[in-house]
Amino acid sequence: MILVLCSSHIVFTAAQHSANVCAARLTLLVKRGSSNRRYGLPDQQQNSAGISGKSQVLFCLVYLARYLDLLFTFISVYNTVMKLLFISVSVATVYLIYFKFKATYDGNHDTFRMEFVIVPSLLLALIWNYDFSFLEICWAFSIYLESVAILPQLFMVTKTGEAENITSHYLFALGSYRALYILNWIDRYYYEGHWDPIAVSAGIVQTILYGDFFYLYFTRGTSA
Repeated sequence: MILVLCSSHIVFTAAQHSANVCAARLTLLVKRGSSNRRYGLPDQQQNSAGISGKSQVLFCLVYLARYLDLLFTFISVYNTVMKLLFISVSVATVYLIYFKFKATYDGNHDTFRMEFVIVPSLLLALIWNYDFSFLEICWAFSIYLESVAILPQLFMVTKTGEAENITSHYLFALGSYRALYILNWIDRYYYEGHWDPIAVSAGIVQTILYGDFFYLYFTRGTSA
């Protein structure tokens, strides 16, 4: 039973990390094809067309706030490496969108106002947290902000009326990442009696936000 439990946690954790990291990297480091042709670029040239830079900034802020404990505590080499990987990939993604691939960034449609999700997330973190300390408030803030960080991307897809294949797969990967978290919560509650109301509440909100996209993803497919 212990072996099965440990294995399930390893699978869930690895899947969560892989889905999120790969989603961010695939979006900009492998993005090509139809969006390249739209901008008159060679088929093999990478670009950031169709990606919300604001969503990536929010995700970057999420990981910076969540992993501030790196400055104060050491858990394990694996834990430290994974946290640094999340931060590095997030920062690199923002850099690629706003600097290296700036010419293909669709800022005209990426108009969601980030303060609409940053300010409420911060206020909620000040009100609902497990301990009124700097690190705990930062952790709660990151959880709340992550649940709505995808809104600029969804808003952008709504404004343009379409989502290219790689963009849709990216959103699907992030949604699947959250779905794996839900399975992890069920698993931990069943075997360990562990329950995190803040994470679960934020996760429910995030899952609801992805609900409409999942429906379109499976029923209509993606544009060529």
